[in-house]
Amino acid sequence: MILAGDVGGTKVELALYGFERGQLVHIREQRFPAQEFSGLEEIVRRFLQESEAPEISAACFGVPGPVRGGRLRLTNLPWVLDSRELSTSLGIQHLFLINDLEANGYGIPELKADQIFTLNEGDPAAVGNRALVSAGTGLGEGVLVWNGKTHMPMASEGGHSDFAARNELEVELLSYLMKRLEGRVSWERVISGQGITNIYRFLRDVKRMEEPAWLQRRMAAEDPNAVIGEVGEQCGSELCVKTLQMFVAAYGAESGNMVLKVLATGGMYLGGGIAPKIVKTMRGGAFMRAFTDKGRLTDLLVQTPVHIILESRCALMGAAAYAEARAAEISGKSVRAASR
Repeated sequence: MILAGDVGGTKVELALYGFERGQLVHIREQRFPAQEFSGLEEIVRRFLQESEAPEISAACFGVPGPVRGGRLRLTNLPWVLDSRELSTSLGIQHLFLINDLEANGYGIPELKADQIFTLNEGDPAAVGNRALVSAGTGLGEGVLVWNGKTHMPMASEGGHSDFAARNELEVELLSYLMKRLEGRVSWERVISGQGITNIYRFLRDVKRMEEPAWLQRRMAAEDPNAVIGEVGEQCGSELCVKTLQMFVAAYGAESGNMVLKVLATGGMYLGGGIAPKIVKTMRGGAFMRAFTDKGRLTDLLVQTPVHIILESRCALMGAAAYAEARAAEISGKSVRAASR
């Protein structure tokens, strides 16, 4: 049995996987509010006790941030994670920590056709590096390096690089955020859950777009980003529609930047929890216009396939696939191969 985890600043998702005919088989999954626990070990113990699972042969957790020497200090939680300490305390011999974007990258080959939505066909026969940009609670960016046989995921912290305004409206947004944040503005401040709220407030408070009373009440009582996404997709408020349009345009621009930086001729994958919820807006044209607006290299972007990952378990699937593969390398015994 493989234990997989997706660790975030607000929640921790754990899942158990097995293999059947060489394919991952999802067995059980549970989500935990991270702030209510003292650390990952406590959450894993709770999950395994409730699961009554047989022996765990390997485990892997996708975590937000750079893992150095099997160790990570989380930025949004007062946790320090150490793979060796977790392995010993949990009694799991093969236990690994990898960046959450790496986990997403390892999950992509496990996806089926109906778990991906193609936004731009591009040149489907093209091979080469792939890029992964995931907007959710934060903004993750990664590269899937093509070595001639397979794609090897590599994490980055590109989401924390400087936000680049492309037009007068975005210049105003940048100025607004610089004052509000008292300094530097990264892409994550615009392309993420907090980014949606930031754009909404900018349009409401600086551009004086109308916020109807019913919308104001919903924003106060519910998750603001969920409200903006739902209302914007339904065209129920000009303010929400414009918020989503600015958001996806910025998303498209930075995704196009990633393609240029790593020459991702093999395709762009959009992960995270936001894009699958606003597919209508993503298809509306603003994303692809910004994605392909690269001057003399526009044709390169036009030929680049763009896919939205619809499967919310992609990172869990990737963590499970990584755990099995690494454990097989170390032990010489492959659970996946045996299942064939």
